[in-house]
Amino acid sequence: MRVFIAALAFALICFTSLFVSALTTIPLKRHKSLSQAVRDKKYSPRVRLGDDRVIIHDFEGVQFYGPMSIGTPAQGPFQVCYDSGSSNLWLPAESCPISSCFLHKRYDEYTSTTYVKNNTPFNILYGSGPVSGYMSQDTVHVGGLSAANQGFAQITNATGLGAAFLIGKFDGILGLAWPSIAVTGATPVFQNLLAQNPSLKPEFAFYLPEQSGLNGELDFGGANPDHYTGDLVTIPLTNETYWEGKLNSFSLGGTVLVSNARFVADSGTSTLTAPPAVVQQIATTIGATQVIPGRSEYAVDCSKVASLPDLDINLDGHTFTLKGSDYIINDENVECILGIMGLELPPELGEILIMGDVFLKKVYTVFNVEEKALKMAYSK
Repeated sequence: MRVFIAALAFALICFTSLFVSALTTIPLKRHKSLSQAVRDKKYSPRVRLGDDRVIIHDFEGVQFYGPMSIGTPAQGPFQVCYDSGSSNLWLPAESCPISSCFLHKRYDEYTSTTYVKNNTPFNILYGSGPVSGYMSQDTVHVGGLSAANQGFAQITNATGLGAAFLIGKFDGILGLAWPSIAVTGATPVFQNLLAQNPSLKPEFAFYLPEQSGLNGELDFGGANPDHYTGDLVTIPLTNETYWEGKLNSFSLGGTVLVSNARFVADSGTSTLTAPPAVVQQIATTIGATQVIPGRSEYAVDCSKVASLPDLDINLDGHTFTLKGSDYIINDENVECILGIMGLELPPELGEILIMGDVFLKKVYTVFNVEEKALKMAYSK
């Protein structure tokens, strides 16, 4: 399921509140567009306040990332994909060879006085391939917050990530999903932050930039009303693994394509995902053609984007509408890529659609741990 969910971080794979003044914001950044990456064949998408800020950046329009540091004295900043679709933190180890971790920043356990040896083997499988290393503990710093004795993986072999890691701007991944899906049972960073910072409100929120070169934000500790319009609606979770809820319907131009399914809100996935047959139906309806023969990736004539039908997504009774300009990734009117990718999941998982960054750029999303719910409103 983590082809897209564990981190599109790879092919890859960053609150209305009485506590607004206590928010910690991580700046998020983005650069080129997905369509440029596809056109250059550098990347193939598959299946991520207050006084302290963590800005979220983005690479190729498909990798949103932001800074963090680790150890004592602090090493970094490391640029990580803040991924609501996975639960582990990992960084390249000092011993990771250049043929595997390339020129990415590495963690050096020997220079940190708060490093704690663990050495439990760490193995995770992404859609692009495996990543492996060993577990460790150290103090992690995000924004103005710190979590001591944080379990994380030092990666010694990242070859499974291929070219995405070679050209990507991210050094690692910081997972924000639930503890139940954490490899080796490590407590996720946000849960440790909550335990060690009692005044921190148990929620975080993503505000992703619409255009290349603009900054977004990951808010820890509440929602920022400057980033959304209207009222936040609450969508209960259906389980505590991924940030998963009920999807009532997924419609294009009034035609229902999917109903009575589930969705996952995943900042580590660059696009929306749906079953390949559904994506094919969308492509046929809007006159899109395959970018690469045999793959569920489509392009459309940029001159047609303004006239494309609306995409209506009903999540537990609340409908969010994406216009053509929202679900088409437009690279300066040179190439326009359908921001909905085909993903075939194992039948036993049922029908799940992923609300990746194409959706999260349109809809400001708050992830509430205490209420076990998502809260959403249109982004400003």
